[in-house]
Amino acid sequence: MNTSKAIVQEREVSMPKTKLLEGVDIPVFLISGGALVLFCILALYDIKMVSSWVNSTFAASTKMFGAYWQVLLLLTFIIGIFLAVGRTGSVVLGGLKVPEMSTFKWISIIMCTLLAGGGVFWAAAEPMAHFTSPSPYFSGETGTTEAAYNALAQSFMHWGFLAWAILGSLTGIVLMHLHYDKGLPLKPRTLLYPVFGDKVMKGPFGAIVDSCCVIAVVAGTVGPIGFLGLQVSFGLEKLFGIPNTYSTQLAILFGLICIYTLSAVSGVTKGIQLLSSINIILAICLMVFILLFGPTAFIFDSYIHSFGLYIQNFIPMATYRANTAWLDWWTVFFWGWFLGYGPLMAMFVARISRGRTIRQMILTISVVAPIITCFWFTIVGGSGIAFELATPGVISEPFTGFNLPAALLAITEQLPLGWIISFLFLILTTIFVATTGDSMTYSISMVMTGTDSPQSSLRVFWGIIMGVMAALLISIGSGGISALQSFIVVTAVPVSLVLLPSLWNAPQIARKMADEQGL
Repeated sequence: MNTSKAIVQEREVSMPKTKLLEGVDIPVFLISGGALVLFCILALYDIKMVSSWVNSTFAASTKMFGAYWQVLLLLTFIIGIFLAVGRTGSVVLGGLKVPEMSTFKWISIIMCTLLAGGGVFWAAAEPMAHFTSPSPYFSGETGTTEAAYNALAQSFMHWGFLAWAILGSLTGIVLMHLHYDKGLPLKPRTLLYPVFGDKVMKGPFGAIVDSCCVIAVVAGTVGPIGFLGLQVSFGLEKLFGIPNTYSTQLAILFGLICIYTLSAVSGVTKGIQLLSSINIILAICLMVFILLFGPTAFIFDSYIHSFGLYIQNFIPMATYRANTAWLDWWTVFFWGWFLGYGPLMAMFVARISRGRTIRQMILTISVVAPIITCFWFTIVGGSGIAFELATPGVISEPFTGFNLPAALLAITEQLPLGWIISFLFLILTTIFVATTGDSMTYSISMVMTGTDSPQSSLRVFWGIIMGVMAALLISIGSGGISALQSFIVVTAVPVSLVLLPSLWNAPQIARKMADEQGL
């Protein structure tokens, strides 16, 4: 490992002062911020034009890169598992011998930030969507127990091993080594340093790489923030009779902005950690309640059976290409969404995982977290299917038109104390999105400075700007947020190329560190 002096010297070489103003990378700030402001202006001016452009580029992106994304995610997971189980699994990352936070708090942050933004409403809606309209891979009759198992297995594919692995397993290894051991800045461009060297660390190339990654993650975060405003407003009207108006949605967004911005400002070891711990405890309480008072036998039976189907069909499902039209709006859409998060999530994973071994990091992210996520999907979505099997139409009818919040509330209303449980789920969803907001606000600020402790003013700025973007886009209706959601897939094209070198750089770094640590 380098000495502190050498690390400082390397950082000074990598981050020339001529490109920085008070610690902020101005080109990245202007390019990413300018592109996002332009998107909002165009959407407000003519949402139909923007939607048309986004849809056409979305179709081109999925057609040209869909197969590549499927292979990229699959190889990321497989290579990561090999590194975890081999001698490289004992490598300690981040330059610390002891982790800086407890395992519970560490896992809580991971569970609440990586895939948290979509983990509640999608858990209710996606299994029901596949139950009422089976995927081509599991084509067959609907309305049966077998159809329920297939629907859950397909949901597991989208939110399981592959989705989690791309968010920080191999890329986390690369960033932790290059930042904490070699002193390179904590930026997406650092992932390309082993390939391009100083060329990517200086000049316009690196600025474009960082900007693309920031745009992708802002789009991926503003979408859930905006949808939360629409969804919670829908829930408040249904539960309390509060009018589902733009004013209500703005009030919800204002509260959310305050929560996640204050959390991000307080830092990883304070607000983000506290918010994540609260959310995990609330989620566990709701899981236990549904297990005790919901369709308990069906939940356990369907989880075991569906997870078995998922494992049995893992490779065929991961490489399925027989129906590209369906794939583009399901699997490839999700892969594009998660890929867009990839570099900044890896930076966040690197920040919170110092002192952890490669085995701990990869198995937690790529195996433990997906298993927990799949169980959560079974508890929420599986309960919905069980209620639908018992009383056809009780969930599917409110869900008509792909109404995600209606599906969730239809499920919770079937439970004892349904009104209270529905309200608690709205709170849970709000905190889940807040934890995504605070972690991404923190990560974007890290990109702007290249350090793991960006100034508070920068975190406040990005926290507010994402909320304002969401407010502007929902002012023109759900079409604005929907256009942004599709735009996420477009931004994933360059980001997926940034993630590609980690497939061979992470194993090389892991082996080198294993030798250095005498393993």
